Amino acid sequence: MTFTPSRRQFGAGLASLAFAGFAARTGLAQDVRYRSEVTGYGPLVRDPAGLLDLPQGFSYRVLSELGQRMDDGFRVPDAADGMGLVPLAAGRVALIRNHELKDSAIERGPTGGDKALIDRLARLSTYDGTLPGGTSTLIVDTRTNRLVSQHLSLAGTAVNCAGGVTPWGSWISCEETVARAGGGRTRDHGWAFEVPANARGLSDAVPLTGLGRFKHEAAAVDPRTGIVYLTEDEQEGLFYRFLPNVRGRLSAGGRLQAMGFADAPQGGDGRNWAGSRPWTPGSWKRAVWIDVDGPDNPDGDLRLRMHKAGAARMARLEGVHFGKDELYFTCTSGGTRKCGQIMRYVPSRHEGQPGERDDPGMIQLFVESTDPSVLDFADNITLAPWGHLVVCEDKYVENPMDCLRGITPEGKVYALAQVRIDTEPAGVCFSPDGRTLFVNIYSPAKTLAITGPWNSFRA
Repeated sequence: MTFTPSRRQFGAGLASLAFAGFAARTGLAQDVRYRSEVTGYGPLVRDPAGLLDLPQGFSYRVLSELGQRMDDGFRVPDAADGMGLVPLAAGRVALIRNHELKDSAIERGPTGGDKALIDRLARLSTYDGTLPGGTSTLIVDTRTNRLVSQHLSLAGTAVNCAGGVTPWGSWISCEETVARAGGGRTRDHGWAFEVPANARGLSDAVPLTGLGRFKHEAAAVDPRTGIVYLTEDEQEGLFYRFLPNVRGRLSAGGRLQAMGFADAPQGGDGRNWAGSRPWTPGSWKRAVWIDVDGPDNPDGDLRLRMHKAGAARMARLEGVHFGKDELYFTCTSGGTRKCGQIMRYVPSRHEGQPGERDDPGMIQLFVESTDPSVLDFADNITLAPWGHLVVCEDKYVENPMDCLRGITPEGKVYALAQVRIDTEPAGVCFSPDGRTLFVNIYSPAKTLAITGPWNSFRA
């Protein structure tokens, strides 16, 4: 399916932007719920298919959707969340897509509830039987944006939310749960798993225990050092880093640490909620890193123990992406209005080394939204080749009409797309040539390829 707005529809979009009011957080049904701080790519044009509004000249193609039979015989699962892109040969890429499915969602998983497929999955190498979470891998030819193949690539895991690509050609898939064995589960959950992009079947489901057991959200790897940065989706979540013993071999162990703010009481509080010390947007803090005691977290109290040890509180840390010598991560419910924040972290020249204490990494409150029509509940995040952030919203309101937001290097926000059904966009990532933005529609699951005049941005 492909949709390109016509000039007549573009005119209608201009009129709606000029005259429509903006919905409050109650989620009243309106065609326009967004406001842009800069022109960007112009107003969004209503999609006659009722899926995704885009600016004039942009279009999308549906590559994969819920229930399709994949090349391995399994079905495309639902709850398409975080996704990473790894370049392959001959213009092809691997899109490794998470499926955020709980134990009970068997009918929405890769078997679709079909007994024969359930029995077949039970005979394969999975982490925990036939649990429906995990990943699927799409091979896409970016020269034509055609799907070449798709298959199940991680199985037997639960609530696979986000993750991150590695410089060595894999995807770290993270479980956003700390469910223990029992009640149909044979093993504990709350781990990260590595999925090679070149695997043509199920990868070995080996938990990366050194990365800790907690409600993982996303991961990003510094290509210079191999250090892995991790987010935790909790109201008092932490920002972690993993110092690997061997670069590129995460299963070989290492040190897990949590970040605090230097010279801040009890490690600091970055949420800007009532009762916390104000943090002015644009300002910086010096980071300190504290060794995690007991990263296997058998009692599910890791963040609480680390708060006492001096780690900084953050509000529902979600997407994280490493750009040019710095990384960005979102705090979905942070800020004085609880509309969301985006943090920027610049690692030390001596990151993870003894000289770091005298020359620490720095963290900035890059963006804090005070207007839900501009940015509301920032979630997955990526960096466009031209230096703009692209952020997925995940609002907790009725009829949310979540947006894809662009953010300039100056921190100005603009609308890039708007989902017209009651679900979120997720898993944003760009093709290596910068011509295509891939994104998931969470449920019913779809993976889209968006193209258009990316060079037409206006400040």
